[in-house]
Amino acid sequence: MSRDKASTMDTDLQKVFGNPVPELYEAASGHDAPPALARALELRSFLALTEEQVARVRDRVHADMDPARGMGELSADTLRFDAQWLEAALEARDGYRAALGEVLRTVRPPAQQARPVRTAQLRATATLHPPVAPAPQRAGVAWARRP
Repeated sequence: MSRDKASTMDTDLQKVFGNPVPELYEAASGHDAPPALARALELRSFLALTEEQVARVRDRVHADMDPARGMGELSADTLRFDAQWLEAALEARDGYRAALGEVLRTVRPPAQQARPVRTAQLRATATLHPPVAPAPQRAGVAWARRP
């Protein structure tokens, strides 16, 4: 994917997982890697690719609008297309940032990940009352009168 491209959330990934992004990709390739790390890096790769698309469209629009270019070179259709492409890329970027942010919020900090969680075995104690003798089978049954 986009391992070599930077993303705007690389610092957040490093804070949460405790290692630089290249080391995180190495850790994720192991069979004992946490699923949250793999998911976070996949989202990060999509984010980096989308941010690269945003930058390309932005740079193309800036080049098209350069004051040194002739007025005859401007195209409303091209600018409309670039605006639509930019809008789609920005929407995708925002979605990936939100999804990655949610994954990072649910991951425990590295100091807590290393410690196994111990739970106490609870023992339930209760005193049972002696059973009450069952009621006779016909108790409370009213006899019907015969004519």
